[in-house]
Amino acid sequence: MLCPRCKDVLRLRLVGTVEIDQCLQCNGMWFERDELRQAKDEADGLLDWLDFDIWQREDRFRVSPTALICPRCQGPMVAVEYGETGVEVDCCPRCQGVWLDGGEFEEIVEALRLELGGKDVAGYVRASLEEAREVLGGPEGMAGEWRDFTTVIRLLQYRILEENPALRALLEAVQRSSATL
Repeated sequence: MLCPRCKDVLRLRLVGTVEIDQCLQCNGMWFERDELRQAKDEADGLLDWLDFDIWQREDRFRVSPTALICPRCQGPMVAVEYGETGVEVDCCPRCQGVWLDGGEFEEIVEALRLELGGKDVAGYVRASLEEAREVLGGPEGMAGEWRDFTTVIRLLQYRILEENPALRALLEAVQRSSATL
């Protein structure tokens, strides 16, 4: 395959355990369908429940035409800006591959980390309800969706304790008193 930006030959590279294609000249990366999600999940385990799935949540994306040609199927690609992240990626609507220019993978991971840190208790409650619905029919299968659900619940617990210092102090006091029994 050739780089859609500079036409150099793409080389195989591992991102965690995910095998992707990368251009050594411009550092762009080609992700086949679902590889971006897998690589993002491996980059930060707490982000695995945050879906960066362009084809699942089209309402969160702004799409515009681009001059790039898909390195996999040679079809026209589109530029997609994901929500408020400010990251624009190039996608192939036909084969659902994703092209990230050099540094965009790291920008996506950082944007998702910021999204994670910006959620309040109500945001985590909404996310846990959404993940609970996905356990029985989500795109990652029951085991993956269950893992996502338990991650959100754990993060909800942390957020509750962070937003309620008196509750945290009470629970710590109870733990200390039980340890002395």
